Amino acid sequence: MRLPFFFIALMYVAYSIAQPFTLPKLPYAYTAYAPNIDAQTMKIHLTKHHQAYVNNLNKAIKGTAFESLTLEEILLTLPANGADAIRNNAGGHYNHSLFWEILAPTASQSVISAELAAAID
Repeated sequence: MRLPFFFIALMYVAYSIAQPFTLPKLPYAYTAYAPNIDAQTMKIHLTKHHQAYVNNLNKAIKGTAFESLTLEEILLTLPANGADAIRNNAGGHYNHSLFWEILAPTASQSVISAELAAAID
């Protein structure tokens, strides 16, 4: 009889300290952009800089109605003139997550069209 109670208590503790937002995993190696961006820069940018946005967002939403929303819902429903800590950290987390997703290592890049190349030139 003690085991189910212990399990329920353990799950409650795990749930109560779990944070709703987490750092995304990179879909490529830290070295994917070397030598232009070295592995240490990529790792620091993800695990220190981006992680700070995630940690601060989780702190800012704790105990608020925003705690149960998705990142997109937070950004769409947050008033522009309030909750600076939530807006800034939600925006930082969203922007960095998008940044990691849209980067394409040289090995996976395709040739751009002649029309796009002309527009760039």
